[in-house]
Amino acid sequence: MSTDNTSVVLRAVEDIAFEPRPVPEVGPTEVLVEVKKTGICGSDVHYLVHGRIGDFVVNSPMVLGHESSGIVSKGRFRRPRKIKGFTNKSRPVGSKVKHLKVGTRVALEPGATCRVCDDCKAGRYELCPDIVFAATPPYDGTLGRYYKLPADLAYPLPDHLTYEDGAMMEPLSVGVHSVYNIGQIRANQRVAVFGAGPVGLLCMAVAKACGASRVIAVDIVQARLDFAKGYAATDVFAPPKMQEGETKIAYSRRASAELSAALGVEDRGPNAIDLVIEATGAEVCIQMAIFLAKIGGTVVQVGMGSAEAQIPVTLALVKELALKGSFRYPGDYPAAIALVASGKLDLKPLVTHRFAFKDAIKAFDVNRKGKSDDGKGVIKAIISGPDVDTESL
Repeated sequence: MSTDNTSVVLRAVEDIAFEPRPVPEVGPTEVLVEVKKTGICGSDVHYLVHGRIGDFVVNSPMVLGHESSGIVSKGRFRRPRKIKGFTNKSRPVGSKVKHLKVGTRVALEPGATCRVCDDCKAGRYELCPDIVFAATPPYDGTLGRYYKLPADLAYPLPDHLTYEDGAMMEPLSVGVHSVYNIGQIRANQRVAVFGAGPVGLLCMAVAKACGASRVIAVDIVQARLDFAKGYAATDVFAPPKMQEGETKIAYSRRASAELSAALGVEDRGPNAIDLVIEATGAEVCIQMAIFLAKIGGTVVQVGMGSAEAQIPVTLALVKELALKGSFRYPGDYPAAIALVASGKLDLKPLVTHRFAFKDAIKAFDVNRKGKSDDGKGVIKAIISGPDVDTESL
């Protein structure tokens, strides 16, 4: 076992560096995972550029990364006092862990909770006030050699899935939670998704896998719409540009009307949109989602962007829309893994860029720009763990 735990650390806004971190000591119910693949999330980039997301503020150096997979490693274990049978000797996994062993390939769910608050007991542990979530201030993330976590948050990967698949289970779980659990999609429903980035694309893929009869992708970047059409969308729409002097609400009403006219969308009946997933966080898209949803339909807000937004609230009222927020994922990893393992959903087309660990800083720069030097657009960039070949999936 290597004692080197060099990690990718956000020291301040626009300041990333490699720094050594101690190898975590693992308790009886925990495992130490040697990280093999980590995806770059938009939140990582947001912290890099702005130093905060809402009330989550980077006030001290923080290891980045939370979309990861790896292999259960043999690590150092804490010695609980006055408990017979425990020693400082290295063990395969925590003494109370029965379902994992050294060498098990796992996807990491990066949020450990208290397990005793009302939300945890109700099965909504993503709302736990004491959640320790990777790469969310003040907690370190997974972008190093090692990461420890509760053993029940390390999910074994089927043999035919890759480490890259495992890393992608985190954003896929966001899609499963927003579309299936919060949106409560049903077969033959019509779905619109605002934003054709990784989360939006995965929401489209989940909707398709759940039997949606129509999946409309909305984005301002034509290349992303082209990808969406070949991946999971049945229809695509690029909103028009805002006119001079036009208010955001007026623009959103006009753009929604143009979408409806172009794609034959109606307020009721078989051509109406049952479920709208807003995955951009842009104020005009939030507004358009309310204009577009059918009477009695559902709008799920999963994109984090504008901290505040003006919405056509009276319209939402008279249409009796269900406006819901979707935040992370409680217990959605098993369903995400099952969708991919069964072949109902393919994650591989989403990985457009791969970087060695030593090139992690470059990876963030490419992700920020949205394309690499060869002009290829970024959908999902994956950083390999230390000493892991980028082509070893």
